[in-house]
Amino acid sequence: MTYLDANIFLYAVLNEGILGQKSRALLSKIAKKETVGYTSCLTWDEFVYTLKKLFGREAAVDQGDKLLHFLNLHFLPTNELVLSEAQQLIEKYTLDPRDSIHIASALVHNIPTIVSTDPDFDKVKEITRVSLG
Repeated sequence: MTYLDANIFLYAVLNEGILGQKSRALLSKIAKKETVGYTSCLTWDEFVYTLKKLFGREAAVDQGDKLLHFLNLHFLPTNELVLSEAQQLIEKYTLDPRDSIHIASALVHNIPTIVSTDPDFDKVKEITRVSLG
């Protein structure tokens, strides 16, 4: 089981360098059912919002639809349990709210690792960050 931070999807679309290549390779493994991918519903928001700012509404809508229909990728709900866990994490660590929701989403669903290039996750003892780099 692999929890993916939103930046993995953004790198896959936006980065032609090594981070983009590694992101696309990981997503390919998920699509081929070599591993199961999980992410928060928040990822869709971050992904579409960023692409809308960069490329406009039409491109963002198109890419958002592709993300929603990505094979073997499961979107975890953001509910009161996740938010309660996120609140505890934000009180314990210096985290941005979105980062705390990503970590809480993984932890509530018993996923012990998160794939991300964000080093802010390293300070959270309850989860292990796996970097692409």
